[in-house]
Amino acid sequence: MILEARRLGHCYVGGVEALRDLDLAVPRGQRLAILGPNGAGKTTLLLHLNGTLRPKSGQVLLDGRAVGYDRASLNSWRRRVGLVLQEPDDQLFAATVFEDVSFGPLNLGLSEAEARLRVEEALEALRITALAERPTHMLSFGQKKRVAIAGAVAMRPEVLLLDEPSAGLDSMGTAHLLAALDQLRQAGTTLVFTTHDVDLAWSWADQVALFHQGGVACQGSAESLLSDRAALAAAHLKMPMALALGLKARQLGLLAADQSLPRGRSESLALLDRLTPPGQ
Repeated sequence: MILEARRLGHCYVGGVEALRDLDLAVPRGQRLAILGPNGAGKTTLLLHLNGTLRPKSGQVLLDGRAVGYDRASLNSWRRRVGLVLQEPDDQLFAATVFEDVSFGPLNLGLSEAEARLRVEEALEALRITALAERPTHMLSFGQKKRVAIAGAVAMRPEVLLLDEPSAGLDSMGTAHLLAALDQLRQAGTTLVFTTHDVDLAWSWADQVALFHQGGVACQGSAESLLSDRAALAAAHLKMPMALALGLKARQLGLLAADQSLPRGRSESLALLDRLTPPGQ
């Protein structure tokens, strides 16, 4: 595990409990969905996983070692674990896209040439090279999201935390963003994202952690957890449509046990086409 939370507890001002004895394990190189309803405390958890918030109890471990909260330890921690907030305007502040993405690398003390290389690589990875000189206030919401992610990617983190990455995006924007993020995963970046969308979790995550009442109720493979109706009901969630369709097809003997379950819309439609009798 590259990143872990052990028995985390956190209260906001007024005694509002946000996290309660929370345990979470982040497998290196995988995509982990932290799945739960809005307002459950998922964002608060991410803020603990990169050191923005300090827990009232429990600890965060990086590579099996408890992290520190002094300035040097936090700087090292945040270089390895990047965070992208749900609202990109909370992270964008420079005049142009290039300047915004270059802020992090320059603050690492890199040379101008090395910082430029990192920025160019990040812009290319997020497919926004053409926006390099565009004023940040003239970007669409989806473009702002990509710029915010590029700023984190330019730091070359080992783990990238994303808070509701698909929020505010249409289906095409979500598809483009996930394709860019998948390139990062293939390059070795571990991805952790919060969402309330069970269909997104099923289509894209390797592992899922079900978040409920300030803690992780259970964690495991996407297929094992998202097919567990009782666990989903306890977290006030429903089974993803594509998964339900695939499991029903297996139950009816229309999909072999060794055949892959559909993960999204296109695979679900392809399954329905195969199941439809000729001429209908």
